[in-house]
Amino acid sequence: MNAEVRAWRRWQDWAVLVVGAYALLSPLWTSHNRAGMWTLIVLGVLLALSAVWSLALPGAVGSEYTHMALGVLFFVAPWALSYADVAGAAWTSWIVGLIAFALGLWALPESTASRHHHVLGTH
Repeated sequence: MNAEVRAWRRWQDWAVLVVGAYALLSPLWTSHNRAGMWTLIVLGVLLALSAVWSLALPGAVGSEYTHMALGVLFFVAPWALSYADVAGAAWTSWIVGLIAFALGLWALPESTASRHHHVLGTH
């Protein structure tokens, strides 16, 4: 694992950006109710923004935790906001949530190593 990760290079963060954009735009082609539509839009925007944060600052460990937290929110939202019976929105939430969580978890060690590399000043 390379401790020196340059900005805009980590594939996991690009994948999170794509998944966030997919969620944001998914109400255009999936079945949804009002709660499902707004959840996908709002959480999609937040996920995409957290991906940009992570891409710009690869040592920002908080961004990876944000990906994971948003993944959990996406996953539980269909039940919590009563759109689990709307297949398109629910499945989008569940799949995006799992992917966001997994990618955040996957990038966490690299982000942590990059942060320690910069904090210790070992260039």
